[in-house]
Amino acid sequence: MKIVVLAGGLSPERDVSFSSGTMAANALLSLGHQAILVDLFFGLPEWDGKTDLFAQAKPLSPFRVAEAEPDLDALRQSRKAGFNDYIGLNVPELCEQADIVYMALHGDCGENGKLQAFFDAHGIRYTGSGAEGCRNAMDKWISKQMFESAGILTPKGQLLKAGDPFDPDSLPIPCVVKPCNGGSSIGVSIVRERRDLYDALKLAFSMENTILVEEYVKGRELSCGVLGDVALPPIEIIPLHGFYDYKNKYQAGASREVTPAEIDAETTERIQKIALDVFRLLGLSVYGRIDFLLTEHGDAYCLEANTLPGMTPTSLLPQEAAVVGYSYEQLCDAIISLSLRK
Repeated sequence: MKIVVLAGGLSPERDVSFSSGTMAANALLSLGHQAILVDLFFGLPEWDGKTDLFAQAKPLSPFRVAEAEPDLDALRQSRKAGFNDYIGLNVPELCEQADIVYMALHGDCGENGKLQAFFDAHGIRYTGSGAEGCRNAMDKWISKQMFESAGILTPKGQLLKAGDPFDPDSLPIPCVVKPCNGGSSIGVSIVRERRDLYDALKLAFSMENTILVEEYVKGRELSCGVLGDVALPPIEIIPLHGFYDYKNKYQAGASREVTPAEIDAETTERIQKIALDVFRLLGLSVYGRIDFLLTEHGDAYCLEANTLPGMTPTSLLPQEAAVVGYSYEQLCDAIISLSLRK
């Protein structure tokens, strides 16, 4: 098949996306597909629309994620033109020529549902969840309200909007401050002392105009992938320092992952059931990953759902899939197959 692997974009998770996209493109090439990696934001300004780029597909060198997220303002200034503010030149035209678009994007540009809605309107097939599911999962406040309505345990939270008055003294300490629509833990702070709250709020508001302040829940960090209608074995993430932030997620050796997580069978089954419940509640399809905190008392707090989980060398979903016999290439192939059926 002719496959566009769409990566990059104008997102703080741009570099992570290139790492996922490079690995996925190489895996799809090894399976015999004509897979090419395309940057959503910069597009293909030099393409004449006639040259068969798929016939030129070739393996790519691994992409290493830097310790810090990219400078998005510099990226905006460096692009000369685009199809619109977040889609580069000739991207829609090339995607229309593909049999399917493999979504290797991370962050709001690929996971908030806008691109999925655009593709739906233009008859372009793509991997992963549809527009509505992506919108529900990307907005952490919407997700939280849906979790609470369905009786799914989740940390209590409060929504703050830039410009609206609020009483900082009313916010719980300790707490977690995060952008409402972010990913990869970018802009996330754990506040243990009230004197540190201002800096955490400032950081989160520098990323978005809407942020979430949650009660701090102490627990083991677990994640449970879903592939089709099957929940994969949960994985435990143990950062060597601090919490599972951007650096600890993508720098090799910064965290230890235990797959499957060393929890009893009853807890495993319970987390898998909740993961499937969340997956269906939000309207997701094909694959995803649900994040949890497991307290010492055995309570599993659902934090959020990821509609395009990472596929980098350090990512969680491929490790979970490997436990049940999927190689990386087989996982990519399953994602393609399931997406073509939806």
